[in-house]
Amino acid sequence: MNRQFLRIDIGLFVPAFFLLVIGLAGIFSLNPDLFRAQLLFSVLAIFAFIFFSQANFQSLKESSVLIYIASIIILVIVLLVGVEARGSVRWLEFFGFRIQFSELLKPFLSLSLASFLATRNNYSLKLFFLVLALLFPIWFLIFLQPDLGNSVIYFLVAVFVMFIFGFPLRYFLLSLFLMIVSFPIFWRFLREYQKERLLTFFHFRVDSLGTSYNAIQSVIAVGSGMFMGRGLGQGTQSTLRFLPERHTDFIFATLSEELGFIGSLLILLAFGFLFYRIFLIYKNSDSLFSKIFAQMTFFLFLIQFFINIGMNIGIMPIVGVSLPFVSYGGSSLLSSFIFLGFLSSMSRTTHSKEVLEIK
Repeated sequence: MNRQFLRIDIGLFVPAFFLLVIGLAGIFSLNPDLFRAQLLFSVLAIFAFIFFSQANFQSLKESSVLIYIASIIILVIVLLVGVEARGSVRWLEFFGFRIQFSELLKPFLSLSLASFLATRNNYSLKLFFLVLALLFPIWFLIFLQPDLGNSVIYFLVAVFVMFIFGFPLRYFLLSLFLMIVSFPIFWRFLREYQKERLLTFFHFRVDSLGTSYNAIQSVIAVGSGMFMGRGLGQGTQSTLRFLPERHTDFIFATLSEELGFIGSLLILLAFGFLFYRIFLIYKNSDSLFSKIFAQMTFFLFLIQFFINIGMNIGIMPIVGVSLPFVSYGGSSLLSSFIFLGFLSSMSRTTHSKEVLEIK
């Protein structure tokens, strides 16, 4: 029984743990106090991974409607009584700890959507817009916090998964047309700094000491690491605070400066191995529900990975997206390991079926 309890998917855990360790090393080089907080959340995240890897995800699947309703209620509560920081209301505080529910709800909402899609066997336009209608309150409540980064991630993950699910391309083209037509309305809801970031990225405005500052300093940090890096705690851009948000949004730039091309390559390889393992779970699963959830996990990590590193090297606009397992942030870390815990549970179930078939 103990062996069964401790059976986890090593292929998921090892690359995630490596990314966690390298992120902790980078955070320690910046601020020991932040390191201690992140270390505490790291321990909690690993326990969460082990706990949810033993969970019966089929019972959670049956609670998908309750999860969806509870998520909307929680996000409304965040807007009403959440803690405000830097003009955003994204957190609820419990016993001195701040929890960002737009992060923590991701794996549970993914279970809910996977369950909803798995019980449908048609690709009608009605179902397509029904899915979008169900997702809109979640997306809009997160957008109002405001959290443009997470609202974009939720939207893109849903689009990719629905496309692979089998909805015709013309539905997406119709949705794109409607989005373009309604873009002026969307633009009015953006905060001024969000508009400035988008205008700066598309080179409509250039302000090296203002809106362009973050992107410029990040690119300098990545390039200054060269091949071997300056060493942990020796980066001038990060330790001298030229690089803003150096422990969250720009942790990749921090590590690139301190560990150089070699360190950056190791991070990329670890993510590559993790993506490959998630793909194998998707490929080997015989459950549509498990397949859809694996797709969501794959695209969620891939989109965050691409946007965050793209921000750090200047090929993506700055929208406040963290690097999974690496960036500072307890809620994001817990969310990422819960995702892997669910996947580990699904992987174990698939493996058990294969063993039973061989016998």
